[in-house]
This record gives sequence, structure tokens and C-alpha cells, in this order.
Amino acid sequence: MTEEPQPWQPPWVRASKAGWPVASSVLVAVAQTVGTSAAARHQAGRLPLDAFGYLLLLLGPALLVLRQRRPVAVVVGTTAVTVAYLFAGYPYGPVFISLVVAVCVAVQRGHRRAAWACAGAFYTAHLLISYVLPADWVRGPDSRPTGWQELGVAAWLLLVLAVAEILRFRAERIEAVRAAAEQAQRRRIDEERLRMARELHDILAHSISLIHVQAGVALELLDSRPEQARTALTTIKAASKEALGEVRQVLGTLRGPDAAAPRSPAPGLDRLDELAQQARRAGLAVAVRSRGTARPLPQGLDLTAFRIVQEALTNVIRHSAARSADVLLEWSPEGLTVQVEDPGPAGAGEPGGSGSGLIGMRERVSAAGGTLEAGPRAEGGFRVRAWLPTAAPGGPAPSGGPAGGEDA
Repeated sequence: MTEEPQPWQPPWVRASKAGWPVASSVLVAVAQTVGTSAAARHQAGRLPLDAFGYLLLLLGPALLVLRQRRPVAVVVGTTAVTVAYLFAGYPYGPVFISLVVAVCVAVQRGHRRAAWACAGAFYTAHLLISYVLPADWVRGPDSRPTGWQELGVAAWLLLVLAVAEILRFRAERIEAVRAAAEQAQRRRIDEERLRMARELHDILAHSISLIHVQAGVALELLDSRPEQARTALTTIKAASKEALGEVRQVLGTLRGPDAAAPRSPAPGLDRLDELAQQARRAGLAVAVRSRGTARPLPQGLDLTAFRIVQEALTNVIRHSAARSADVLLEWSPEGLTVQVEDPGPAGAGEPGGSGSGLIGMRERVSAAGGTLEAGPRAEGGFRVRAWLPTAAPGGPAPSGGPAGGEDA
């Protein structure tokens, strides 16, 4: 089976399919050849173009094909070709395009010294050919450029170098902006991952601790007092159902923009009594008190306060032998102080839960702009005290803590 002949395409179309370096080199070759041929008609003092002259006009663009992979070699080669063209006495014209492109690419690729050195070598060679070499060494009629023409060549060369530096600076700025955007994106992803880890830890640690305690109670009472074991199992079921719902709500934020919105609001201080009741089912007597005038909080701050109490009570259940805990909310114009303490003593495990739970609390409080103090009490037990700023921006500055008030 014979292949069908391909339709004819112009050379520049075939070159463009080979890539931009080849296509642009073809365009430079056409511009140099056609432009120099046209300019030669008005330069009687230069030798007319012959086969060697056209070869030099095409050799520079041919070197440009390798300018991305070998920028230094290309800028040196195009400089040598251009100097050879001038030394041969051929007409001035767009022959300098290949040198301009090579210099700009070398500067952009980070080879500034090579580009500036080649530019200096070209100008030095131009001065030698114009004013130093004997007339019988130069091909063609003796046509020396004037001082103004020489200044024009110098100005043209400096303009090329300035444009190359501007293009380099622009490319570096674009790269810096792109790198900064990528770094900011990675930082946002890390912050979101950390937030998810805190949420999942707070939800699962509290619920699993409660389930663990109640499962132990159920096993102890299953044979002797089945009715109380049934109560423990009911608590386990309720805690697992609530944890499952909150985990689904947290994981829902990982879905795409078309995902359905959460059907239940994020937990806050309005569910503090419910949290205390869950702890009581686990055998921990929780007293909740409030001082000052309570007021609504932003959702993020409300969730932070709730998670602090939740994690602190979880640590009491897991790491303390105490069977009671005291939760105190102190409201002030500047902020809210959340305090959870137990009388101790420390139980099995790490006292106070100074592991990932306490680290998560510190991260939450720090993200909210507050402070956290956690450590043993002088009279025994453990205390967690977090201060969260609630004053509006531009309002009164915090004075180190809230002002106390009467028990509500």
C-alpha cells in the first residue's frame, strides 16, 4: 500500500513545526539576506555580496538554532561570524540581527559576562577594522566611518545590551512572582492540612476516649448489672454517631466546590452543656461556670473555645485520676478566658496530655491571636487557661487578661 503524497508547504511552515528556535532562525535568515541585499544598493563603498557573503549571512542564523542549549557557544560564534562579515568589506545591513538575538538569549540564560565580553569584542574589532588596520589589509574600497557613525554603532550596541538586561530582569521578576505564588499555595495547603489534623484529632480523641471508658464500664457490668451496661452502650452509640457526623462535616471541606454545604453548624459554646453531659456519662463530674457578660462570638473563635474545652476534658479523662473538672468562662470587653482544671492526681499516661492534643490547643489559640497557659497547679492537678481576644480591630488593647466578675 503506497502512502499518499503530502501537500506542499512553504519552508517557513515546515520550520515552525520543528520548533520555535528553528522557525525564528529561518525568519532571521530571511530578514538578514533580503534586508542586506536591499541595503547594498545604496552602499557604493562596500563590496557587493557574493557566495561567501551570503554564506556568512546564513551562518549566523544557523547558529541560533542551538541558542537555548548552548548560549555561550552561540554568542561567541555569531560574534565571530559578524566580525568576519565586516572584515570582508560587505555592506552594512540587518546582518547584526543574529548577534542581537544571541546576546539577548545569553543574558537571559544567566551568561551575562560572556554576552558583555562578546559585545565588547565586537566593538573592539569594529574599531580595529575601521581605524587601525592598514588599508591594504581591508577588502574593497577604503571607506572609513565618520566619528558620528562610530558613535551611532556604540549607542546601538549599548541599546542592545540595555534591552537584554531589561528582558532578563523581567524574566527574573516573573519567575520570582511565580515562585512566591507557588510558595504561598504550598503554605495555604499546609495550613489547611494542619487545620484538618487539629479538627480530626479533637473530634476523634474526645469521642474515642469517651467510647473507651464506656466500653470498659459495659464490660465490667455486662454480667452483674446489665441495665447499667445498657446505659454505657447507649452512650457509646450516641458518641460514635456524633463523632461520625462531625468527621463527615470536616471531610466535606475537602470536596470540590460542587459539594453540598454542611447540614449542621460547627460546634460552639452553645453546645458546652452537651459536652459536659457527655463527660459526665464517662464518669467525670463537670461544673460549668461563667463570669461577665456573655456575647456571641465569630464562628471560628467560637469553635476554638469549644475545642479547647473539649480537648482539656478529654485529657482529664485519659491522663488524670480525677473524677471531677471545673470549666470557667471569663468574659471581658477585651476577650474571653477559657479555663479548665482538675484536682488530680495524674493517672496513667502522660500527665496533662502534653502530647499532640496540647500542641493542637496551642496552635488554635495562636491562630486566634491569643495565649495559652497549661501546667500543674500548686495545690495539685492540672490547669489549662487560654485567653482569646474578642475586641474589634482598633478597639481597646488587651491588658494581659480579662477582668473578673461575678459568677453568672
